[in-house]
Formats: sequence, C-alpha cells, structure tokens
Amino acid sequence: MNRYPAKIAVRRLRLVWPLVFWTSLALPQILALPASLPGVRGGSAAAVKFVDVTQELGIHFKHESSATTEKYLLETMGAGVALFDCDNDGRLDIFFVNGARIEDPMPRGAIPRKDGPRYSNRLYHQKSDGTFEDITEKRGLAGIEYGMGVAAGDYDNDGNEDLYVTGYPRNRLYHNNGNCTFTEVSDAAGVAGAGWSTSAAFVDLDNDGLLNLVVARYLDWAFDKNIYCGEHRPGYRAYCHPDVFGPVSLVVFKNEGGGRFTEVSKTAGMAAGSAKALGIAIADFDRDGHIDVAVANDSVRQSLYHNKGNGAFEDIALLAGTGLDDNGQTYAGMGVDFADYDNDGWPDIVTTNLSGQQYAIYHNSGDGTFTYESRNSGVGAISRPYSGWGVKFMDYDNDGWKDLFIVQGHVLDTIQLTFPNLRYLQPLLLLRNTGKQFVDVSAQSGAVFQRPWAARGLAIGDINNDGSLDAVVTTNNGPAYVLKNEGGTANNWLLIRLVGRKSNRDGIGAAIKLVSASGKEQYATASTAGSYLSASDRRVHFGLASEKSAKYLEIRWPSGVAQRIENVTANQILTITEPKTAASEP
Repeated sequence: MNRYPAKIAVRRLRLVWPLVFWTSLALPQILALPASLPGVRGGSAAAVKFVDVTQELGIHFKHESSATTEKYLLETMGAGVALFDCDNDGRLDIFFVNGARIEDPMPRGAIPRKDGPRYSNRLYHQKSDGTFEDITEKRGLAGIEYGMGVAAGDYDNDGNEDLYVTGYPRNRLYHNNGNCTFTEVSDAAGVAGAGWSTSAAFVDLDNDGLLNLVVARYLDWAFDKNIYCGEHRPGYRAYCHPDVFGPVSLVVFKNEGGGRFTEVSKTAGMAAGSAKALGIAIADFDRDGHIDVAVANDSVRQSLYHNKGNGAFEDIALLAGTGLDDNGQTYAGMGVDFADYDNDGWPDIVTTNLSGQQYAIYHNSGDGTFTYESRNSGVGAISRPYSGWGVKFMDYDNDGWKDLFIVQGHVLDTIQLTFPNLRYLQPLLLLRNTGKQFVDVSAQSGAVFQRPWAARGLAIGDINNDGSLDAVVTTNNGPAYVLKNEGGTANNWLLIRLVGRKSNRDGIGAAIKLVSASGKEQYATASTAGSYLSASDRRVHFGLASEKSAKYLEIRWPSGVAQRIENVTANQILTITEPKTAASEP
C-alpha cells in the first residue's frame, strides 16, 4: 500500500493533510509509542560525551525562517552549515546559512530578501585560542536571497576552499580570495541556477582535476503556488506535503577551468526530472575509479547515479536495491551519507526519513547491488519514532568503526495536534557501531542528547584538532550548537589532509585504505558532502583504537595515481601530497 493518496485526489484531501501526510500509514506502531519517545537503548560505549560549548566559543548564530501564517513550505526546511578552513591556518572555521524576510503573505512576484543583519549568513573565524569571532562584515558572504545549503571545495585549485550557497530563488558561488574574504562570482561562473535548490556537492565527476558541482533541487514551488493544507481550524493549518508540487531535476555544472562552468545536466544523465532532492553524498560504490552520487529524494524513489566513466551517469537505484524500502515503498528521504560502515571495503548508504518510517541502511554487497539492512543493523527499531535530517557516518570514539550521528525534528510544527505521541522538537541520536550492530548510546553520551530541537543541518569535523570528531548542528528558526567531543581521544587516531596535484587540490574523491599494525582494515572517501544542506571537514579521519600506528596507507587519487605510505604513527594530522606518478612516499 502506498503511504499517500493518489495525486489525483490531492485537492480533495487537503483538509486532512496532517492525518495522512508526513507520517506513515503504520498507525498502530506510531500510536503505541510512549510519549517520551525513548527509542531503543543498549550497548556498551566508550566514556565519550558531547558537550555544548557554543556560548563559550563565542558562537551566537540564530537561524531566521520567517515563519508565517501562510505556512510556506520553505519556512520549515532549515538551513545548513559548513566546517572549512577559510585562511589555511590549520583551524576549522564555521559558516552558517540563513533565511531571509518573508512577508505574511508574500506579494505576488516578490522574493525573500536579507534586508537586515538578522538575516545574514554568518562566518565565524577560529582564533588561535580556539574561540571564534564573527567576521561576516566586509567578507562578502552576507548573502541576498533565502539561503538553504552550502558546499565547500577549491574549485579553481588555488589552495583556498570556496563556498557555494544554495537557496531560493537562485544560488551563489563565493570565491575565496585567500584571507577569509570572498568575491561573489555566480553569474560570471555560470552557476546561479534557478528555482529551489537544497544540498550541493563539489566533486570531480570526470577525473580531470577540476571540481564540478552537483546541485539538488527540491520542488516546482513558488509563493504564488502555495495552497491551504490542513484542517480549517485555528492552529491546524499545516505545511503541504511535497506530493502537492511537481518534481524538478538535479543540475550539474561542469568546471571548464578559468572560473567558468557549463551546465551539463542532460548529457550527464541527471536531468530526468523525477527528483525531489534534499541530500547528496558521494563515493565510488563499485570501486571502478569513478565517483558515484547518492541522492535522498522526498516521497519518490531514491537515486543512485552510477558513473559510467564517459561523463555520463545512470540512475541504477532500483536495479541496485537502493531506490525503495524493503516493502518496495517510497519514503521521505532527507539526509544521506555514503561510507563503508563495516570495514569490508565497499561504501554503504544511510538515508534519514520521517517518524513512523525507519532510517534506511543499504549495505553494499560488492557486486553492484545493496541489501536493505535497517532491521538487521538495529537502526530500524531505534529510528522509527523520529524524523531525521542531517546524518553522518563518523567514528566518534576512535575504536575503528564508523558510528552514526543524526539530528532530528519533525517537519510539521503542528504534528502533536493530530498525532499526540509525536513531537515537532526531537532529540539528537548517537548510534554506536559495535562491529555487529548499531546501538543507541544517546543516553550515555551527554545532556545534549536529552534536549529536543527542530534540528536540520549537521557538519562533522575535528574543530580543536585533538583527534576526536566534533559536531555543529543547526535548528530551524533557532540557534546553532557546537558540540565538543570529550573522551574520544582515549583511543588513538589519524587525521589526513590531502593535497592534490594532477587531481583536484582538495583530493575530493580519493579512496583511502588504512591497514593497522594488527592487520585491521578501514576505508574512506575524501569528501565534504553528505548529511543535509551541509559541508563537513575535508580531512579524512580514522580511529585506531589501541593501535599506535598504521602498517600502511593506500591512496587511490582521482587522477588514477596510486600511492602507498608505510609505518604511519598514530595521533597526528598528516598532510599527504599527491605524487606526480605512483610512489611509495609523499
């Protein structure tokens, strides 16, 4: 049975949207949930806690959604965050995307504008003492329209990470001048796009050494297409379900060099028009040397774009087994990540969705197909009460297994009126990978996991360079939070910063294999993409548990150059430069 009524009946049913939309038809399971929504607890975890250090670090950002009585869908989707180093001082800086003013109602033909500082995007620079200063003024990043997502990458290979900010009704490319000042070059570069864009990824799709842009777009939506959804009672109006609006395609911009891009969506095979895309992640799932793209789509089938190596892609999600859940149903895909969680050398996929569903875990079988492992992995039962957005595979306790950090909150701020056991505000979720299953260790991992938020964006990175991964979380129409990892350094670690020569400067798309002194293997892909609307630390992190060294590292650069480095000491930030030809040392 499909979760939603047929589209032909959309107009007739709009009075009861909250009763059938944004939830599953598995009503018995939902209504049987206890009001506290504890999920499933269990499993032993290292003594690691995440601590809210937002205020003491000097971060004072608040997202402005401009909520109205019109319930414009744009208002509830949140915005992203980027962890990147804007001046190459070795310390991560933080960029927050913000909304813009929306009138209640919006005049016909009007668009949101950032008409005051409260709506500005914000850049926080990390000082030498580990605190941050707001340096947005005169940095060229305040923005103009309603912001949504952000991608980070050095598109011109000048050694400075640039930013691409998505939103409505267009996007902005900001060239990093090298000193944390930026020049807006969207029109000159040809990447402004149009419509409602969400997540984006910098990725070298054709291995020519230049980062291209893949941009997710959500819906064929506009303010003058907004309709009334929900019950005609005070307070019961709801945000419309995406089925009310038509799909739009992804947009692909090929980097031609010299600061210019060309749109190649059709020739790349990503312009089918069926997507309602919210999240993007990258990895080479079949290890053929060409990066593939996973896309989280809302209420239509998910997408997995296989790179055929000739500049073209094919969406093989249905054939590969990643398009639907285990009942053959679509679901509300929102956040996505693409990494090897079981250390078998093949990248797997996680996709978040809505309460009453279960977050999707697709295990890579190594033969071009995936198996749906939500139930067997433990993620299914844990996640069923929740609505997830940003999600990342990350080894928070440095034990050598990639865990899951997930930020949560329902789409509907009125959900409790129609489903009393559900909540708009929901807690974060930390799932520890035991090597056999994921177990919920949220209760043991700090007070932040007991606080309900309308969380949306998530970026992961080592903010204080101590070897343990920290998190930055954004909330819809609320503050952002910096969560420090305390205790992760009880185990050993390695952080790798790649510098490409023939490959793109950031090394995005490079595949890294680590073999520890005892022979244990781990695999990772260099990327800033994944999660929801956000960009994470480009450095590649490995936990080494009690082992004091890696026997060797093998790096397959996007250029095809293979590199091997032996006897790597643990607990260091290691910069590795791509050799001109295959070599054993950097």
